Amino acid sequence: MLRWTITFIVIALIAGILGFGGIAGAAAGLAKIAFFIFIILFLVSLIRGGVRS
Repeated sequence: MLRWTITFIVIALIAGILGFGGIAGAAAGLAKIAFFIFIILFLVSLIRGGVRS
């Protein structure tokens, strides 16, 4: 999940440099969503992992 976030950030940066504003905005939005999903799943795994120990 974190790899997807990094990929979308790189796509957004490249598209922004090349002047494709719409694509850059969409990629940045997807990166933001993927990052928040990653954080939520990470916290859930920490909580569930702590309960099993």
